[in-house]
Amino acid sequence: MKAGVVSALAALAALRTAGVRLVRPVALHGVIGEEDGGLGAWAAIRRGHLGDLCVIPEPTAGAVVTANAGALTFRLEVEGHAAHAAMRDRGVSAVEKFAQLHAGLQEFEAERQRDADPRFTSTRYPYGISIGRIQAGDWASSVPDRLVAEGRYGVRLGEPVAVARQVFEDRLAALCAADPWLAEHPVRLTWTGGAFASGQLPAGHLLLPAVRAAVADAGGGTTEERAIAAGSDLRQYVAAGIPTLHYGPGDLNLAHGPLERVPVAEVVTAARAFALLALRTCGVR
Repeated sequence: MKAGVVSALAALAALRTAGVRLVRPVALHGVIGEEDGGLGAWAAIRRGHLGDLCVIPEPTAGAVVTANAGALTFRLEVEGHAAHAAMRDRGVSAVEKFAQLHAGLQEFEAERQRDADPRFTSTRYPYGISIGRIQAGDWASSVPDRLVAEGRYGVRLGEPVAVARQVFEDRLAALCAADPWLAEHPVRLTWTGGAFASGQLPAGHLLLPAVRAAVADAGGGTTEERAIAAGSDLRQYVAAGIPTLHYGPGDLNLAHGPLERVPVAEVVTAARAFALLALRTCGVR
């Protein structure tokens, strides 16, 4: 995303240096909090910083992204019963109960992927469930009586967040009810952190061909239309009535990892495409 911001700034700087005067204004929103629910974009929109169109320069690996799945973060607290490790059969391991629960959640995840939007192309888990953090036990020689797991849960395209939560809660309740211990000691679920609804560009909107043409004329070649499994600020702008899509330098598959990088050539191509798009959609005086 940092490379995308550079591309957008470079495009605006190029237009200003060339003395171009646009009929309609162009604004660049540099906001915080996209990774934790998008409060920055939400605040900008609430303050009246709106527009007719929006392009978010997220890394898209040469594609144009017109939809994104939503994402919710959660915490699970699993209760067990402590005992001496030498007689572990007298206790109930919260770790073992979580392993059983996790297997059930993986089956649930597989069900959620059925009939996914074809724009997700090769994405294996468009609506994935991932456990990112686990903490359990107090001592190596005790059966752990408590486990806390935190994870991320994908929201399907067009699925209201409240519905996605209810579906998860219902499955969790069913998994607990199927186990005698968990039926008596149900897992505690808390929705934490950011809540990302899904979002998408309205079907047939002219922003898609306009961006594709600008990218092609900037030397970026043909662009495939895709959807991504990650939550983003796209849904904030769409919810405010602003047609929005993603196009930007870099590859999301490398994001949040040690190999994250962006070729300079992609930054330049995106800057050229943004400049062309501004000229064509805003008009020149």
